[in-house]
Amino acid sequence: IMTKEELINIFKNIDKKSCPDLMNFHSHTIFSDGSLNPEELLDEAFKKNLKYLSITDHHTVGAHRHIKEKDLLKKYPSNSINLISGIEINCLLKGCLVHVLGYGIDIDSEFLKPYINGESPIGNDLQANSVSTAINKSGGLSFLAHPCRYRIPFDILIQEAFNNNFDGVEVWYDYSLGKTWNPSDFICEEVEKITDKFGMLKSCGTDSHGYTLVGR
Repeated sequence: IMTKEELINIFKNIDKKSCPDLMNFHSHTIFSDGSLNPEELLDEAFKKNLKYLSITDHHTVGAHRHIKEKDLLKKYPSNSINLISGIEINCLLKGCLVHVLGYGIDIDSEFLKPYINGESPIGNDLQANSVSTAINKSGGLSFLAHPCRYRIPFDILIQEAFNNNFDGVEVWYDYSLGKTWNPSDFICEEVEKITDKFGMLKSCGTDSHGYTLVGR
């Protein structure tokens, strides 16, 4: 199991060429709204020689529980896939509904209980600070997902994420949602500048929901 410090060091070394061939920190399975089951997703990650993978299903850690219970990682060489626990959670940031990616969480943490029922949290649990606190108390890191997909400008949202103790931002993302993932250069470069300004960590991912890990 990777420590938080080791995970932080991985995020510190991510750049726009890291995804989708080396690492992918945003993917979904049939446990939320993805098309692949965990076995199929892991098989594809192995075939593509991915070094780091995080499954970030919406409001559930069911895929991670399934992988753990079935011991699915044992079929792969120990030096191949590094699977990092993850989740994607709705929250309100400056009154805007956004998504938060939690990485390196203890999937059995009691602090995650309001967020793993398969539905969006409500009430105080929906507030950004509540989500980042729950992720942190679960041993994880919280990242603002795809900051340019919301109704409030990304620069305002990133500052607000920083104010609410988020650890990082999903900097590299394909906003054109192409069949083959390619970071949206100009937008992502602007996101990177603001993320650097606040000294936050950076992640990248394809946000895959379909039958391939190289696109959404």
